[in-house]
Amino acid sequence: MSTRRNKQPTIIDIAEVAGVSKSTVARALSGSPHIGEKTRERVLSAVRALGYERNHLAHSLRSGKTGLIGLVIPDIANPFWAEVARGAQDAAAASGASLLIFSSDWDPEREAHHLRALRQARVDGAIVNPVADNVDGLGRFGLPVVLIGSSAERFPELSSVGSDIAQGVALGLDHLAGLGHHRPALLVGSANRLARVRFMRVVHDYCIGHDIDPATLVIEEGSYTVESGRAAMLRLLERDPKAARCVFAANDLMALGALLAVREAGLRCPDDVSILGFDGIPAAAFSDPGLTTVEKPARAIGMEGMRLLRETIEGELEHRRVLLDCALTSRGSLARSGENGPARLMAVGSN
Repeated sequence: MSTRRNKQPTIIDIAEVAGVSKSTVARALSGSPHIGEKTRERVLSAVRALGYERNHLAHSLRSGKTGLIGLVIPDIANPFWAEVARGAQDAAAASGASLLIFSSDWDPEREAHHLRALRQARVDGAIVNPVADNVDGLGRFGLPVVLIGSSAERFPELSSVGSDIAQGVALGLDHLAGLGHHRPALLVGSANRLARVRFMRVVHDYCIGHDIDPATLVIEEGSYTVESGRAAMLRLLERDPKAARCVFAANDLMALGALLAVREAGLRCPDDVSILGFDGIPAAAFSDPGLTTVEKPARAIGMEGMRLLRETIEGELEHRRVLLDCALTSRGSLARSGENGPARLMAVGSN
């Protein structure tokens, strides 16, 4: 026994302690149904007592599976994508898999590098928010893959999961209209980002359906960061104070930046400016005032992506695009039209 304490326990050790054969231990560890529950529990008790850990490398060579799943997201510093990663990790852990997380930083070359690394690591499959403009890199990946996010619509031949942007943007515009804000100013991303294209497509269709000329909406451009939202809001306040009375930002980080700009300009939200965000990141609850936002189901996207990938790996998935509904989270950053302070806004614009 003294020598056994100095080495890793083996299946033979477990078999001796449990009083069963090596093959019975192997069946118990693999979850085989061809073993009685009392015997399985005796084996598992021996596993716990000895502190046994399976040799995953040897197991993967026999089964062809490593138990590793790749996740490639565009910006791990963005709280939205961190929530997506958490959802995927929770779902992976529940199935006994481990997650390898990579951030592409919106760089197609870095994305391709990460996909090569995952392939070399012999992962069982990957969940990817694609930033490249073509599917070549994913085609060469050669392993099961499920796409997530708005960029996935570029690749209809691959299964994917994301939030229903059309439903979410319309939900936000309906809420603003109910408060009397029929022509909110828009803080959007750069023109080369598909997320902006999709956001603006929904806004355009919504306006046409509600007898509003889309060309009358004032638009300022950012890059989905707090600082870019701050800069865009300062430009808007100087350019068109009247339009600045209500702002719909295409993500929460820009909305939080807009809140900073309003305070910097000597104004108050929502007394002078109403702001609506989009994403539902946790930080939105802690701003002053709390940010009203259209919440995308980030964690559910990660979990659903993992579920679809598992089905793909097992060959059970019928190709499909899954869209999850967004929800409005109301806090304190919106006021009814007419309750804002136009005189103070006009004074700021005249400086």
